[in-house]
Amino acid sequence: MTRAILVTGGQGQVGLELARQHWPADMSIQYPTRDELDIASPDSIAAYLLGRRFDAIVNCAAYTAVDKAEEERDLAFRVNGEAPGLLAATGIPLVHVSTDYVFDGSGDGYYREDDPVAPLGVYGASKLAGERAVLGGPARAVVLRTAWVLSAHRSNFLRTMLRVAATNPTLRVVDDQRGCPTGAADIAATLRTIALRLVEDPAAPTGVYHFVNAGEASWCELAREIFALSAAAGGPSAEVEAITTADYPTPAKRPANSRLSTAKIIADYAVRPRDWREAVRDIVGELVGPVPRTGA
Repeated sequence: MTRAILVTGGQGQVGLELARQHWPADMSIQYPTRDELDIASPDSIAAYLLGRRFDAIVNCAAYTAVDKAEEERDLAFRVNGEAPGLLAATGIPLVHVSTDYVFDGSGDGYYREDDPVAPLGVYGASKLAGERAVLGGPARAVVLRTAWVLSAHRSNFLRTMLRVAATNPTLRVVDDQRGCPTGAADIAATLRTIALRLVEDPAAPTGVYHFVNAGEASWCELAREIFALSAAAGGPSAEVEAITTADYPTPAKRPANSRLSTAKIIADYAVRPRDWREAVRDIVGELVGPVPRTGA
């Protein structure tokens, strides 16, 4: 019998990478468009699920405009806070993507899943509301927090750096925020692992998990790595000037420390995050061209 998984947010960075994953032959993966399933509309969610059977749901849909969320609080909470709860209320096993922004970034070291949460802005608060709604529902659920998502698709830091470098020889990039740059493809592979385990194993571990690529960087260090790889592939590059967060004010505050520990998901799901530089190399290679390896 064919099994089915619903993926919401299929046109986002992670959703597009989920479509590239290799799934079992007996698994049907559904990626409804926004016209078919509008995650901001409870009626749309109910109408889409009516009469359809799914063995699991992977919720990648989110309101991710961090600064704009400060002005669109209701919409952010409807998409990030309320919709995940409606999905969990179905009782269908659920994997829900969340964020490092549930933390305030004031801690030292790598954040663990059970560290105190204290979001700095509306976006983080709305995502935290979604976590709580999911975990408080009847579904067997995994909340997967990730951070600093990069891919060859949609809007993200890597694509922005390459675009801006095409016309600017020097860029100023924040150097006092640290995190774990993470490829959307790696997140997708992890979501696949978790979703299949939830479908196949009634005793699969549930709760909150962190997944990011291994290692850490500042935004400035990440930009320099992007440009080094791009230049090696014959693509755009720029000099990067390090600045502070105070030099680049934004409507929403960002965590100064977004580093997440992956020890729990390594132990429970045997997921082994690769180094973030390898993920960035793959993305630059897709956007610019093959990146020669040193000594090759």
